[in-house]
Amino acid sequence: METIDSIPTSKIQRAGKLISTGVKIGGNYLKYYGEKITNPESARDNLNSNNAEDIYDGLKNLKGSALKLAQMLSMEKNFLPQAYVEKFSLSQFSVPPLSAPLVVKTFKKYFGKAPLDLFDSFDANAINAASIGQVHKATLNGKELAVKIQYPGVAESISTDLALVKPIAMKMFNIQAKDSDKYFKEVETKLTEETNYILEIAQSNEVAQACAHIPNLKFPDYYPEFSCERVITMDWMNGKHLSEFCRSSPDQETANKIGQALWDFYMFQVHELRKVHADPHPGNFLVDEQGNLIAIDFGCMKEIPESFYVPYFELAEPENLNDKAFFHSRLTALEILTSKDTPAETVYFSNLFREILMLFTQPFQSETFDFADEQFFGKLAALGEKYANDKELRKMNVNRGSKHFIYINRTFFGLFSLLHDLKANIETRQVLV
Repeated sequence: METIDSIPTSKIQRAGKLISTGVKIGGNYLKYYGEKITNPESARDNLNSNNAEDIYDGLKNLKGSALKLAQMLSMEKNFLPQAYVEKFSLSQFSVPPLSAPLVVKTFKKYFGKAPLDLFDSFDANAINAASIGQVHKATLNGKELAVKIQYPGVAESISTDLALVKPIAMKMFNIQAKDSDKYFKEVETKLTEETNYILEIAQSNEVAQACAHIPNLKFPDYYPEFSCERVITMDWMNGKHLSEFCRSSPDQETANKIGQALWDFYMFQVHELRKVHADPHPGNFLVDEQGNLIAIDFGCMKEIPESFYVPYFELAEPENLNDKAFFHSRLTALEILTSKDTPAETVYFSNLFREILMLFTQPFQSETFDFADEQFFGKLAALGEKYANDKELRKMNVNRGSKHFIYINRTFFGLFSLLHDLKANIETRQVLV
């Protein structure tokens, strides 16, 4: 397996890596313009494939916030070309890990001791490696443990990384420079929290205790005495990653059981705790042999203020979408409509969000919902493509919506995607208190 002996940590080193990636992308576009003349049908697909590979290859060795961006984008299955989704999905739990000597060096920095001075056994070769840290297997007194080690320099490079990837993100999502700071600050805040492993342990224990009553849902125990700001030690949980489980073609009953646990887990957090695990990608969930869902990562938790929660879920009710005055008042509360909007902008964005909400809230409209429904997800993809290519939208001030949309929408899009991968048919109205 390919390993990494060092990670660029200085601003100059990281910027240089991204600049070299940009040069490769520029070359890809030159090829595209030539190929478009001779082979227009495949030119765009080839461009997407080459760009996705070069961007991912550039980010995977930087790790940290830059790679986390790819991980977040990999969840946008209905809004990104498939080449990007496939390549960026590798960032969820399959990137080159730190080499064994660097692991030992990093561990000594945080604990003052080598791993074998604390554990009976410690595999210096990572079992899984993702954007912010990698996981090793250890044993102590007959108990199997998972030890997650954060990559060197990740926490210190967040603001620098975001400044470097900001132009890429703004171009991909048509974000205007004006009034964009609140969105990037929200991302920076959450990424900073994700690098604080002491906070993650506290969040993990809080959620595990609150959700202990939900059927078919399990959590690891954590060991603070073998953890610190950059290392977490927890129970080793046996199971398949959710994506691997989905590929194993589970029977419908088991898929529904896992899907129901996933849905109940998220709905309880949102509606009862007013905070939610905002990183629902398959690398954060396992399925054991008994068909239980195991949640293993709580670094990214999003609190939901009441001022956002109330109007957000009021718009999940069909009758509210058809009450023009009420609908406009909720869009204003959510910062989608503003007092500076022209009449044309008010009409345009009202129609845009009504169309999105009429589709996106369908799972909340009935007692059950079949997430295997290809027609529903096809419509989501078509809607995303429609507005991605809307020239009128690009002319407008599109920096709209509360900053809370970033992680709440990410949560629901990710949840829907996982349930679609499971092909689960579940009860969507129940909330287990």
